[in-house]
Amino acid sequence: MMSAEQAYPLATADSDEILALRQQASALRDLHWGDVVTYSRKVFVPLTNMCRDTCGYCTFVKPPGSPDAHIMSPEEVMAVVKEGERLGCKEVLFSLGEKPEKKYPEARARLAELGYDTMVDYLRAMCQLVIDNTSMLPHVNAGTLSEEDVLKLRPVSASMGMMLENVSRRLMEKGQAHYACPDKVPVQRLRTLELAGKYNVPFTTGILIGIGETWQERVDSLIAINEMHQRYGHIQEVIVQNFRAKPGTAMADAPEPELEDMLLTLAVARLILDPTISLQAPPNLQEHYKDYIFSGINDWGGVSPLTIDHINPERAWPKIQSLEFKTSECGYRLQERLAIYPQYQNLPEKYLSAEMSLRLDALESQRTPLYA
Repeated sequence: MMSAEQAYPLATADSDEILALRQQASALRDLHWGDVVTYSRKVFVPLTNMCRDTCGYCTFVKPPGSPDAHIMSPEEVMAVVKEGERLGCKEVLFSLGEKPEKKYPEARARLAELGYDTMVDYLRAMCQLVIDNTSMLPHVNAGTLSEEDVLKLRPVSASMGMMLENVSRRLMEKGQAHYACPDKVPVQRLRTLELAGKYNVPFTTGILIGIGETWQERVDSLIAINEMHQRYGHIQEVIVQNFRAKPGTAMADAPEPELEDMLLTLAVARLILDPTISLQAPPNLQEHYKDYIFSGINDWGGVSPLTIDHINPERAWPKIQSLEFKTSECGYRLQERLAIYPQYQNLPEKYLSAEMSLRLDALESQRTPLYA
């Protein structure tokens, strides 16, 4: 694996050096993942778009004064989930703003109407509702979590996730991307990764590039993720996500990372990370399928035939049949996976509740054909 000291000088890599790194990364990917590139067939459930953070690049979050601010009802959740199940989806991605009840009385009042004190308590109930009424797998992306939160959510989720984004505290300074974002304190996000490892939670994390970080800060973030995995073995996938500027945000005029920067980052990520960690790049944020595959990725992440990407609503998911064609053009096979990777499924007594283990066995025996 590549060390930080080896990665730092690559900030000035030229095109030939980047090509060589991409070739190394692709060879390493082939060695450990073969000719398969995976995806998860999912529905995206934005349980709430209220959040106590105000990231400079985000359009997902809506303050209570906005007519679009919302906490989904159980009926709204299940309407989406049931339709997704009908379309062959296996994963319910619960994504939500962080701890809005700690900032907004309106969020507390809505939760009280629903019968809950915190978003995590409500999230747990919605995961249980999915388990009780469908064959689908909840995947929870609730941001920073306390030890109590992890223990509440672990029995009702197949896996969890949270983007680390970056370990730089500098990004929390005034004028930076994470200013006035209490849940983006790096030590808190690393603590969430550590708690997930401590309690054997298969976990997805990643970095967001182009938000004002330096190359060294980017490398440090990948190293931190890998060190956490070396300690606990629970990081199932890492996402490298490129910043997209959005109108109406503080970073609306910020430059987006260039394609070569993204490809260099992907290649270096593959060379830094333990090869058993899946490397993912979102296919809807830049349509460079061949470039991404030949930079070392082996996964496209969750793709939905039903719901939009609520974080990047302007960027539609590719059709799964189109994704299969683009992947095959590169000489690779697209294969559906579940929200928990096989190496964790194979150790159910360590990584799964008894109920979740039974559900996984049933899903594996009836996985949807590619074009269903």
